[in-house]
Amino acid sequence: MANSFEIELSCSFCGRVQSLVDQLIEGPGVYICNECLRVAQGMLDANKPQKPESSKKVIDVNNLPTPKEIFNHLSEYVIGQDNAKQALSVAVYNHYKRILAIENGITKDETEINKSNVLIIGNTGTGKTYLAQTLARIMKVPFAIVDATTLTQAGYVGEDVENILVRLVQSADGDVQKAEKGIIYIDEIDKISRKGDNPTITRDVSGEGVQQSLLKIIEGTTANIPEKNTVDRRKHPGQDLVQIDTKDILFIVGGAFDGLEAILKARDTSAKIGFGAKLKNSEIEHNIFDNVRPLDLQRFGLIPELIGRLPVITSVDNLSEETMLRILTEPKNSLVKQFKKLFALDDVKLKFEKDALREIVKQSTQFKTGARGLRSIMEKTLEPIMFEIPSNPNIAEVVITKKAVQGLDAPKIVNVDFAELTRKRA
Repeated sequence: MANSFEIELSCSFCGRVQSLVDQLIEGPGVYICNECLRVAQGMLDANKPQKPESSKKVIDVNNLPTPKEIFNHLSEYVIGQDNAKQALSVAVYNHYKRILAIENGITKDETEINKSNVLIIGNTGTGKTYLAQTLARIMKVPFAIVDATTLTQAGYVGEDVENILVRLVQSADGDVQKAEKGIIYIDEIDKISRKGDNPTITRDVSGEGVQQSLLKIIEGTTANIPEKNTVDRRKHPGQDLVQIDTKDILFIVGGAFDGLEAILKARDTSAKIGFGAKLKNSEIEHNIFDNVRPLDLQRFGLIPELIGRLPVITSVDNLSEETMLRILTEPKNSLVKQFKKLFALDDVKLKFEKDALREIVKQSTQFKTGARGLRSIMEKTLEPIMFEIPSNPNIAEVVITKKAVQGLDAPKIVNVDFAELTRKRA
């Protein structure tokens, strides 16, 4: 006899029977109704990791600054170096104009515009890195710096060339598309030159081999980098990889190129050697590196393939004492303005006597590190008083004298009461 009573199926999660829901889905030993399934889907959507907003068009075509605007913006932060600023302004403008033309379908014919990477030649402390950093800030694109001397061929102890791209993606907060429109500055490119311009059978780990490794990413290739943007891939060999296209990344490389002057002299024995040399039969001063040709760089030790990928060659001048004095005081974020703001956070006014500023420049010149020595001298001079100020609320004003810079005397201190009395009398 058949059993007249049958148990109705129900949802294993909410308990509602089949007749009270639109649909009941059977699983391995369980059932779920359409209502519980809808709630579960909502929970999954709410907890789904958010992908970075698409940044395919990183540069706005309507806000692309002209070369003159880029030059003027650079001039607010970089004193002098007009030739380098002009060359970089044109190169950067053309680079991003090219990207925008491709993205907006303007270049519909078969003419392909190649990118123009930049080589900057000049002594240390003359502003090569700072120029590249400021350019990236103007264009509002990711920026990464790497020292060429730390790079090695894949498989050797050191930093793989692909790690440059990891640093750029990190600068873009993990947004690969944004990083693909960024700027990479490779410093001390001259330190990986081969010995002489004759090719050899063996390649040194940090020299010609690294140049060869740089070729593809500088020209444009699709590279694989760790998804979690870990710089040292060898310590995390099992992690997933993501692809990054380097064809729209602008590469700026720089170096001091010690010994290049001798090569130029051998090519043109009539030219005087050194920064600020004078043209023959002319009083016009020029930087000898303005006359560098690709063959000179090949003789120095760069391989022809790498030189060909750096079509824009410019140079920066050595800094005179007068230029360094302007660097110390004039730019928007000059050291003098930075330290004045730092003191102002403690309600203390900071002043520098003219002789003190010139003494800072004089000492920095002796270091032979260009503008980089300025901050060290400023820090050394101001450190004792910066140690004192937070514990002494009576200090209203500090005046830095020449003797204070020389370490022969302490800075002049004006206390609060005297300062207020002086203002009242004025």
